[in-house]
Amino acid sequence: MEGELFEQVQGSGLFKDSKTFVDALPKSEPEALLAVYQEEKNNEAFDLQAFVDKHFSLPRAAQDEGRHPLDLASVESYISSLWPRLRREVDDHHTYDTLIPLQYPYIVPGGRFREIFYWDSYFTMLGLADIGEFALIEAMIQNLVDLQDRLGHIPNGNRWYFVTRSQPPFLSLMLSLLWDKVYEEKEGGLEHMVQYLPALEKEHAFWMQDERTVQLADDMVLNHYWDSSSLPRQEAYKEDVHIANISGRDHATVYRHLRAGAESGWDFSSRWCLDPQDLGTIVTTDILPVDLNCLLFQLEYTLASFYEKLEEGAKAAQFGALAERRKLAIQKYFWHEGAGFYFDYYVPGERHMPVYSLAAVFPLFMEIANLAQAERVKAILLERFLKAGGLVSTLETTGQQWDSPNGWAPLQWLAVAGFKHYGFEDEAKEIGVKWLELLNERFAQDKKLLEKYDVLTPQQTAGGGEYGVQEGFGWTNGVTLRLLKLYRDAFKD
Repeated sequence: MEGELFEQVQGSGLFKDSKTFVDALPKSEPEALLAVYQEEKNNEAFDLQAFVDKHFSLPRAAQDEGRHPLDLASVESYISSLWPRLRREVDDHHTYDTLIPLQYPYIVPGGRFREIFYWDSYFTMLGLADIGEFALIEAMIQNLVDLQDRLGHIPNGNRWYFVTRSQPPFLSLMLSLLWDKVYEEKEGGLEHMVQYLPALEKEHAFWMQDERTVQLADDMVLNHYWDSSSLPRQEAYKEDVHIANISGRDHATVYRHLRAGAESGWDFSSRWCLDPQDLGTIVTTDILPVDLNCLLFQLEYTLASFYEKLEEGAKAAQFGALAERRKLAIQKYFWHEGAGFYFDYYVPGERHMPVYSLAAVFPLFMEIANLAQAERVKAILLERFLKAGGLVSTLETTGQQWDSPNGWAPLQWLAVAGFKHYGFEDEAKEIGVKWLELLNERFAQDKKLLEKYDVLTPQQTAGGGEYGVQEGFGWTNGVTLRLLKLYRDAFKD
């Protein structure tokens, strides 16, 4: 429901979190509700908060705790007891709900995030795989594929206000996880996986649309984030309007860049800004991100690999060639030989962006980097990024949540796995153990796991960004279980 009432509520600051109102349910037909608003709004005694309380049902942050009590004996037992609280079954359909109903069970991140999120789900699945929840993993994948069938792409999450954008394309990695853990050795496994190949091809076609691609001077094609809308995000209306107002720029342009930044999952970070300290200089759609293009390499490589298994030579060759060409482009446009690091690329300026970020681990995670490059990236990560509690997201301190001093579980895992690909076992272990020690220290104090952490000062709660730190938390749980599986003997809880 947008319009005057929506703008009044979202702009008023009635709710500390702008996502609250867009997830609320109207208690009556919207047309009738708006008519009442128009009739009452100019009354001297009109109270906007009272009106919203009377006419809307506000969302719950979590399921009934009484039905799903938490085990606080240890981090691992806490995660085990938390899964039921984060699990959603088949969704009920409410006509005026912003939630897009799903047909199969799924895990939500937690807190304000009351829906499935695309890239979060991969890291959640790592932990689900380690406890044998493969049916749930496949159900979550099927939900994402169903959303793709309905909408033409996998959205940011199953909310109608998310449908104008996607998120980092992790579908191929989800399916590779399912293949490696379940179907590779199973009779009829390949035939089962064939059902997902059209979804992978549709994912590829979505990202290769003109508005999401840039043809460079050497005819190489790389990708950037995008959103088909140039309006303020409904779930961050007040914040987006504020940034546009102080930016001194065309508002529609700023909104598009903010939305594209939200699609990146790194919302927000100095990665996307010409001035790292000023979100008003955001230029996301002008930037070719190293992580996105590595994920698309993985998508092309996965398609080539499955078609080779199926002995479909033409398609295997087609996607194999695309993967190899993208690999060359990644090395050409994102690697900075002088710095010994991978950076995002700013198209209008034909130059690297200056921000050092953990997106540089993606070429290691996908094994695109050669050994010499991996050694140089490793040296910088250990010297400059590795702090008391793990790896910091960038070297910039900006007040944005994807910058210093914050560390995030998915980036810790990508770095650990990337290091292991190149035989850097001791260094991978050091990162993993530092993260586990941080979580254990914070858990002893908070009795919960959080979406992000201050890795510079583990005693402090992480901050920054548009909302308070959330508890739960899906991808923190998943990555923590995977790291415990690897480094349990080194980690003393």
